[in-house]
Amino acid sequence: MHAFTFLAAAAAPAQKIGQHAPSTPGIGGALFGLLLVLGLILGLAWLLKRMPGAGLGIRPSEQLRVVSMLSVGAKERVMVIEVGKEQLLIGVTAGGITALHTLPEPLVAAPAPALPNFAELLAKRLRKDS
Repeated sequence: MHAFTFLAAAAAPAQKIGQHAPSTPGIGGALFGLLLVLGLILGLAWLLKRMPGAGLGIRPSEQLRVVSMLSVGAKERVMVIEVGKEQLLIGVTAGGITALHTLPEPLVAAPAPALPNFAELLAKRLRKDS
């Protein structure tokens, strides 16, 4: 009887080792994963850039704000800042910041220019190209 079971076991096909192990992802899966991670990084960087003062712990202050700014060189600017109820004219260079003048009468802050509607610009551009 033992010989019969031995012959039956020998006649059965041998199982491959590791046949039930999961297969590794192909090149397509690896590229998809890479693009997904890169897209996530870029999306988070864009979101962080859009949030005011994010990442630095800086929040806009009502006590200190820039009223006006003018570039006078590659790295040089003249700025009017408001500190409390007083306005100062300062010079900003790569080497430092210098107080130039205290304004006797405050400047009125110019309203921010209205940004064009993106949907309208896109529609106009698509009609022009057609």
